[in-house]
Amino acid sequence: MIGKIEKAKFYAEERDLRITFQSLEASILGDNDVTHQVTYDDGQWHCDCNYFSSHQVCSHTMAMERVLGNMVEIGVTA
Repeated sequence: MIGKIEKAKFYAEERDLRITFQSLEASILGDNDVTHQVTYDDGQWHCDCNYFSSHQVCSHTMAMERVLGNMVEIGVTA
C-alpha cells in the first residue's frame, strides 16, 4: 500500500502531464445565488446560463478552464 500511495503522489504532482478529463459535470454558484450546471464532454463545454447559449463561452466555462488548467483542452466549446 505504501508504494501505491507514493505512486499516487507522483501522479498528482505531474497532473498536467498525466491527467486529462474526457467528461465532467460541475455546479458553479454564480451571482445572485444562481447555480449553473457546467459540463465538459469529449472536448466540448456547455453551460446552462443564457450567455453561453448565444456566445458558446461564458464566465462559468472560463472559470472551469482556469481551475482545471492543462487537464482539459482550453478554448474548445460546443
